Amino acid sequence: MSIQAEGIEVAEQPNAKLAADASRVYPQSTNQPSASALAAFGLQKSYGRRRVVDDVSLHVEKGEVVGLLGANGAGKTTTFYMMVGLERPDSGIVSLGDRDVTRLPMYLRARLGLGYLPQEPSVFRKMTAAQNILAVLETMGLRRRERLTRLEELLQEFGIAHVRNTRGDALSGGERRRTEIARALATEPQYILLDEPFAGIDPKAVDDIQNVILYLRNRGIGILVTDHNVRETLGVTDRAYIMADGRIFRSGVPRELTEDAEVRRLYLGEKFRM
Repeated sequence: MSIQAEGIEVAEQPNAKLAADASRVYPQSTNQPSASALAAFGLQKSYGRRRVVDDVSLHVEKGEVVGLLGANGAGKTTTFYMMVGLERPDSGIVSLGDRDVTRLPMYLRARLGLGYLPQEPSVFRKMTAAQNILAVLETMGLRRRERLTRLEELLQEFGIAHVRNTRGDALSGGERRRTEIARALATEPQYILLDEPFAGIDPKAVDDIQNVILYLRNRGIGILVTDHNVRETLGVTDRAYIMADGRIFRSGVPRELTEDAEVRRLYLGEKFRM
């Protein structure tokens, strides 16, 4: 089976090839990605003479939340964008299950089950919350009754039924984020990449968004999160990668990372507390 559009044809990548890449870039002592994981192998990216991402490998499994963190200029945003499809790596592979999706545009990755929530508000401001979700459902080939049933399920599931008729520009920060996440879930993704999910929301809404993320994880969705709000991100992740100078220099569960002397020196600061 292959996907073809705009001159791009990508066949399923044999598991053996991805397994070989995994063995090459992941030491045997670490947890290698499964055959169904969202994974990156040896990503590199340069702008001019400056290499901003240097041999980065990471993976996300279904049903887990993984953080991608680092100071400004560490390379995390470029790495994240290569996973999403907003940037193309100079070398390396991005795989979704047994497919090499490195050259696929975002919309084809979405068809394969990769959702994306950008940092910037992405609701259609002049459309209601319900219309925002319907705009996605109408691209999925569903019958009208099926679309309306799915819409109602999503409105109830994410607690935004009471603002179904509220325009996007009148939603609160938390309501907007919930609408955006519900819209992303309309395509029934296997993985969701969240770019700064805690940006632009009031402190009371942070717990709300954290609970939504955990809810998605419990539904079996794999989630990759990048955010400058370290405490909030580590509070919801199962494990995380820390980047510096274009490389991943530490990975592990939140407690290991917050107690790591080098992580504290280079990124968190000595006074950091969860």
